[in-house]
Amino acid sequence: MKRMNLLFTIIILALTIPFFADNLESKVERTPIRNTNPVVSNVTVSQRTDGSKIVDIYYDLFDADGDLCDITFKLSDNGGASFDIIPSPTNLSGDFGADQASGTGKHIIWDAGAESYGLDGSFLYRVYADDGSTPPMPASFVWVEGGTFHNGTSDVTISSFYIDKYELTQSEYQAVMGNNPSYFPNVANGPVERVSWFKAIEYCNRRSMQEGLTPCYSYSNYGTNPDAWPSGWNTNRDNHINVACSWTADGYRLPTEMEWMFAYKGGNQSQGYTYSGSNNIHAVAWFASNSGNTTHTVGTKAANELGIYDMSGNVFEWVWDIYGSYPSEAQTDPHGATSGSYRVFRGGCWDYGASYCTVSNRGSYLATFTTHRVGFRICRIVP
Repeated sequence: MKRMNLLFTIIILALTIPFFADNLESKVERTPIRNTNPVVSNVTVSQRTDGSKIVDIYYDLFDADGDLCDITFKLSDNGGASFDIIPSPTNLSGDFGADQASGTGKHIIWDAGAESYGLDGSFLYRVYADDGSTPPMPASFVWVEGGTFHNGTSDVTISSFYIDKYELTQSEYQAVMGNNPSYFPNVANGPVERVSWFKAIEYCNRRSMQEGLTPCYSYSNYGTNPDAWPSGWNTNRDNHINVACSWTADGYRLPTEMEWMFAYKGGNQSQGYTYSGSNNIHAVAWFASNSGNTTHTVGTKAANELGIYDMSGNVFEWVWDIYGSYPSEAQTDPHGATSGSYRVFRGGCWDYGASYCTVSNRGSYLATFTTHRVGFRICRIVP
């Protein structure tokens, strides 16, 4: 097993969310909201001072349906980019494993010393609960810890969210929509392109419905099922203002422009690179000078600080926002302009130069517009 260093000056995030919660330095009281997903909250972690190296993990568990849950415990040594350190089950006891009922003050006992862990590092912890009712987060999704950054005009604070480390592929699009509109259909595992903003919205809802999640988007007063939306909803460019987003829904959606920008920069782990993950554009992007006039398999260049690929190149990416000027005042979780004719796209592209691949570059098209230069990637809220 991977050797790791533990410092119980605990790094904790204090989130009340289905499936998991991260531990924070101080316990925060939360009232569970009724839903169909299990909620883990009030996670605290401490190490005993008797020399045993025993670690005590306390948490509260709530499942609105009264389902028994499977409880697992994982750690991250990279600031939450991934939680891939899993203690051996033989060294865990207490309220851990299968068939755990809802309750407060649940207690997991971890014999950290039995796994030869040192005590001079810092880690992030999560307790996961699964009642079998909701699909897990896709394996390709990366957790982006919330934080504050400067977008060139003002400070922006972003809440934690999940985003796909890859641009949406042609096969993923076809599996949901039944067709592949791409100009480069022979690129193995290549990004889907020639998708309008409208079609990206529709994809998100249809995939959410297929996976039993709550769709984020609704059209006018026609609800969230695209089959119920009126004929021509996606052919009139002005109809984009009739699309609304539920920001608390657990389904798939496009990132907002500021979520996308925060992820591009590497979130809280940002090293301030010119491009997403490097000052050397050739290391992280397919663009005009190295693409050979085609898109490429997603994820074949280096990732950025969060493990996200292709944000500086391959294809431009649709985001949610209506195009407009950035506000000058500080913002929290902004959703873009409230009026306008165009939707924003971000990133670089296989046939555009390096200047288009920087974090400051932004463009816009009509919601009906399609081109072999634009695709998208998807995200979800912390469930």
